[in-house]
Amino acid sequence: MSTPRPIGILGGMGPEATVLMMQRIISCTPAARDQDHIQLLVNSNPQVPSRIEHLIRGTGPDPAPVLAGMAQQLEAMGARALVMPCNTAHFYAPAITAACGIPLISMIEAVPEAIKASGLPVRKAGILASPAVRITGIYEAPARARGLEPLYCGDEDEVLDLIQTIKAEGVTDLYRRRLGALAAGLQAEGAECIVTACTEFSLLFDGLEADVPAFDALNETCRAVVGFAMQDVRHGETPGGGARGAC
Repeated sequence: MSTPRPIGILGGMGPEATVLMMQRIISCTPAARDQDHIQLLVNSNPQVPSRIEHLIRGTGPDPAPVLAGMAQQLEAMGARALVMPCNTAHFYAPAITAACGIPLISMIEAVPEAIKASGLPVRKAGILASPAVRITGIYEAPARARGLEPLYCGDEDEVLDLIQTIKAEGVTDLYRRRLGALAAGLQAEGAECIVTACTEFSLLFDGLEADVPAFDALNETCRAVVGFAMQDVRHGETPGGGARGAC
């Protein structure tokens, strides 16, 4: 049986989200032994310039050259595709893909595709994300191409404060409740599903309370990663044992 394709992770944005992506890729992978798993080549670089400073405040350096250099390093290490556990950083996807010869498995494509594939009668998707996601409009074209209309939180100060607090202090029940309140606000505005489109919020996704279907950008991207990586497995077979848990 052929081995899965190696995947390069452009990480460090933030570090916990990078580890969470690795864990969920492992959980999604049908494997009966170590050798059945996907080789993950990880560059967890917390020194990538702040996306918030660059895109929202306009005061920080451009992260694109650093991300492009990381992509080149991962390609040289043998990665067959790249993935990036940061929604906002997908604004820099053109610079990343221009710098190397392998594809980027896109988080902003994976989520709208998963919503469409679910068959749910959803048109308005509530996006829990950094204000930079709204400002850059990175979800607009992928969502609208699948008949979805993105809705964003009105209280962007609360969203940004929650993201920065999670980065500094980690996951707590209080922060889960704050995220739930933001989700409830989107539902009140007409959201027919909720999308956690910030990888700090992905850390809280398992405890998210919502009265409508919820999708996590990191989860859906991990499923796409496993699908790509397993394409070289002979005859489309998957190793025995099945995927452990959910992702």
